[in-house]
Amino acid sequence: MSKQTFWDLLDKLVEKSKIVIEIKKDFTQINNEIQFLTEYGYLNGTSSNDGEGIDVFMGTDPMNRLDAILCTIDLMKRDSEIKLFIGCTEEEKISIVRFYEKHPQIRGLLIKRNNL
Repeated sequence: MSKQTFWDLLDKLVEKSKIVIEIKKDFTQINNEIQFLTEYGYLNGTSSNDGEGIDVFMGTDPMNRLDAILCTIDLMKRDSEIKLFIGCTEEEKISIVRFYEKHPQIRGLLIKRNNL
């Protein structure tokens, strides 16, 4: 039996899950503070620390590959999560990381997949 990597298991999880989009690309919140350059949703039938599905950012890269994750820490909520990047361009990844750097009590660590 071959040894499966972290990324192999994430690929299987995504493959077997329906992606539910909650926020469309270019959505702007009423106070104009939040603008998403990607779609944002979750993997239906999965769970994360917040009791909801695993979060997903869906980008515009036509290859549509899972090639990065963002590990977040939120001192206000006192939680951490991972967020999957599927089909995100480098520009989209940078914009998402910058969003998490806007608030002093929230940070994200981008981890890119090396073997693609």
